Amino acid sequence: MCQLFGLSCNTASSVTVAFTGLSARGGRTGEHSDGFGLAFHDGVGCRLFIDENRASDSALAVFLRRLPIRAGTVLAHVRKATQGPVQLANCHPFLREWGGRYWSFCHNGNLLDFSPRLNGIHLPVGNTDSERAFCWLLQQLRERFRTRPAEGWRAFAPVLAELADQIARFGTFNFLLSDGQALYAYCGTQLSWLRRAHPFPVAQLVDDDLILDLRAANNPNDRMVLVATDPLTRNEPWSAFEPGPLRVFVRGDEVWPGAAEPTAQLLAERTNPVRRRLAATA
Repeated sequence: MCQLFGLSCNTASSVTVAFTGLSARGGRTGEHSDGFGLAFHDGVGCRLFIDENRASDSALAVFLRRLPIRAGTVLAHVRKATQGPVQLANCHPFLREWGGRYWSFCHNGNLLDFSPRLNGIHLPVGNTDSERAFCWLLQQLRERFRTRPAEGWRAFAPVLAELADQIARFGTFNFLLSDGQALYAYCGTQLSWLRRAHPFPVAQLVDDDLILDLRAANNPNDRMVLVATDPLTRNEPWSAFEPGPLRVFVRGDEVWPGAAEPTAQLLAERTNPVRRRLAATA
């Protein structure tokens, strides 16, 4: 399956080092060679780069490993195709507008028989279960919030947690989602996270010989959260997510830990997915 990466920070930061490690998994240290992409959220704007070529040696990936684009929230994805051919339209992150902001989404997993009814507001361009899930999530947000609520992530978090649990019944569902204000992370099976703050360490990548002195690259007031399918550095205290609850990060802090632990029934369904059709939405 795929490799996910997300960054939330209180000061716009670059991800050249993190992407150096992540992109190595796209054909050099890992088998995830079916495309890649990055979304850089800067306020309400978003820069999106996607490519169907291998992240380990794509010319675009070389460019992005060298260009220090700074952003408050970043999503990245290195693809191992499970549904849909290797083509540009199936590369993550996917990007859509809702509520006057760009939303980006990337997924790791495989949703079986997932065919929700889409009302035409958001439609997939490619052939993946991932893009269908993203379109359905945004469709549901539009239905439940006719306009973007002033409280933002505080209103969205419990709704997204409920919707994510519904989709997770169809198979493996790990995802990262952002509107530039918050980073939403949902672990169906596997995600890890790391909080960086002063005093910063010297970080060594798992997939590359690169070593970076984070003390020189950051200010004492900087703080950030990194989320990844597998830890990217070997000498920092990464922690595994517990499967189930949605987690929300804003400006380098965790602000919403999830409403409740998943029920035993839901955990059983994730282990042996029950294939059922989602209720239609008018």
